[in-house]
Amino acid sequence: MAITGKKTVHEEAADNIFWTTMADLMLGLAIIFMTLFVFAMTGFTQETLKVQQTQIQASQEIVEKLKEAQIDAEVDKLTGNVKISNLELFELNSYQLSPKGKAYLDKFIPIYLDTIYSKEVLKDGIANIIIEGHTDSQSFAGLKTKDQQFAKNMELSLLRANSVAQYALRTNYDKKNSEALRKMLVVEGKSFSDPVLVDGKEDFDKSRRVELKIRVKANNFASALGLNFNSD
Repeated sequence: MAITGKKTVHEEAADNIFWTTMADLMLGLAIIFMTLFVFAMTGFTQETLKVQQTQIQASQEIVEKLKEAQIDAEVDKLTGNVKISNLELFELNSYQLSPKGKAYLDKFIPIYLDTIYSKEVLKDGIANIIIEGHTDSQSFAGLKTKDQQFAKNMELSLLRANSVAQYALRTNYDKKNSEALRKMLVVEGKSFSDPVLVDGKEDFDKSRRVELKIRVKANNFASALGLNFNSD
């Protein structure tokens, strides 16, 4: 009997059923994965939005409390950025806080920290409170290369940020949050890598600053609830 490569009607039907079943299975799995993905993303988005909304609320409260305390500050209520102008935290090329800078931090830090930690959603969502030091790009005498200038300014910016962090821990904020703050607090030096530009040119006074920022757990992006201190 001759053997051919043709399949019988029953064999073809069985193959069709097999591939139909596999296609249905794959489609079902795809739908399940898509559903789980949507649920995960929806929950993620809701969590992120909730934290962001709380950040905005906290920044608005900071604005009001700073006004009540007669502390001059410019606050962006959408991003939470706080800019303090004409504040002499440090003398030029120094990382020692000036008396005026200490007096300002004595007033500002308790308002800032106590408002943040009063929001449970925000408190639970914080990964880090970052204190960043920034310098301008003006040159130090005796340093020849840009890399040397950058490294020297990196050292200065880091020391300035650390001075603010050390003094912040000594202020009269609510000490029940001390343990949480110690776990979250991060100090960074940025040198002149992020200058403040006005009309395309660096504003040296505004570039010399210390920034406080919040890094949120929900999205791992550095959030903008922070402040810039200008140092002359």
